[in-house]
Amino acid sequence: MTERLFDTIDALREGLIALRRDLHAHPELAFQEERTAGIVEARLRAAGLEVRTGLAQTGVVGVLRGGRPGRTVLVRADMDALPIQEVSEAPYRSQVPGCMHACGHDGHTAIAVVLAELLSERRAELAGTLVFAFQPAEEITSGALPMIEAGVMDDPPVDAVVGLHLWNDLPVGTVALSAGPVFGSVDEIMISIEGRGGHGAIPHRAVDPIVAAAHVVTALQTIVSRETAPLDAAVVTIGTIHSGTAFNIIPDRVEMRGTVRAFTGEIRERTLRRVEEISSGVAGAVRCGATVTNRFGCPPVVNDAAVVAVVRDVAAGVVAGDRVVDLKPTTGSDDMAYFLQRAPGCYLAVGSHNRDRGLDAAHHNPRFDFDEEALLIGAKVLGGAALRLLE
Repeated sequence: MTERLFDTIDALREGLIALRRDLHAHPELAFQEERTAGIVEARLRAAGLEVRTGLAQTGVVGVLRGGRPGRTVLVRADMDALPIQEVSEAPYRSQVPGCMHACGHDGHTAIAVVLAELLSERRAELAGTLVFAFQPAEEITSGALPMIEAGVMDDPPVDAVVGLHLWNDLPVGTVALSAGPVFGSVDEIMISIEGRGGHGAIPHRAVDPIVAAAHVVTALQTIVSRETAPLDAAVVTIGTIHSGTAFNIIPDRVEMRGTVRAFTGEIRERTLRRVEEISSGVAGAVRCGATVTNRFGCPPVVNDAAVVAVVRDVAAGVVAGDRVVDLKPTTGSDDMAYFLQRAPGCYLAVGSHNRDRGLDAAHHNPRFDFDEEALLIGAKVLGGAALRLLE
């Protein structure tokens, strides 16, 4: 059945690419994926799947029940775009000002839709159930958890999960996957430094929160450089600093925002604790106060070794064996993590850049695009893996 699926995917190449290009030209931001969800819903219903809509506001789920009882495998795809103005001459470039698919989610959605359609034609041969989950709001790590809370993994109960990410860090024709953590956790940290405002020419009568903030930013760097073991990984980044109204006024307050990333709960918790301790201690040493709050985005993405072994074997039948490589962990985040917390699974990367064609811009870049040959490779690996995991 897998070989026949591969042949059919090749035959539907143009349709797969056309769907991806249509989605690319009409991107939608997190929780605004109305058009995308409508296309997904219509095509799943036409293929005869059981469809639920409105999960996590704009999420769509299609259930494909096979002709015989068996396991249940969930295939996850994310749908949202990014608030970036696309820079491209491609005919399928974004038609929405200030919004583009700069991370490949248009490809992920197209792959999953076409797989659902193809496998629905073979439902009598399937032993088990496939659940296709089209998730909103991955870019703000806010769509997966509410979909799960709405029951996407409960009816029917999911035994395994698979998903993919088109990956411009790797050349097209490559598939990368590894067991264990492959994406980091993400927290947003907010630090408020409180001082006492005054005249810039008379600083001794004020308590300068800008000076305190500068010391705090510098001291926070020691969490990674001097408190985290060299073979472990953590990131502490301050991305914004806002304060002041004029060149000669010392303000009352500085507001900073940043992010913490880690691959384990222990390192995450310790890093967050030290952000608060250092911020309060350093600010206090220069007569200021500090308040630290954080918003948790999602945990690390952790792949299951047994599922990875199955997917790796499938991938070796799609691309040359030496093109199936280990996935180097990234401190980027993905709320696929929540699906993998609840069932064993694999999140794999499908190489998608092609430097010879100028398709090698990084993710989240206004010039991002990918070699569409990756769509066929991704569809084959994801579809083949789902079928194998039903066995």
